[in-house]
Amino acid sequence: MPFISVTLIEGRTTEQKHDLLKKLTVASAEALDIDPQNIRVAIHEVSADGWGIGGEPMSKLRPA
Repeated sequence: MPFISVTLIEGRTTEQKHDLLKKLTVASAEALDIDPQNIRVAIHEVSADGWGIGGEPMSKLRPA
């Protein structure tokens, strides 16, 4: 049973996350030729202060 783990910076809408869950499931089921019911997806959200690029937190890099 495939398990897909996605890490995102906080800020996406519930609808966007639901759409991502659906599309990852459909694409994986097609690629692996398995029943979509056998695929698990987890979204882990990280705050902009907890995500760094080049030593700087995303909260400083991202426009307000």
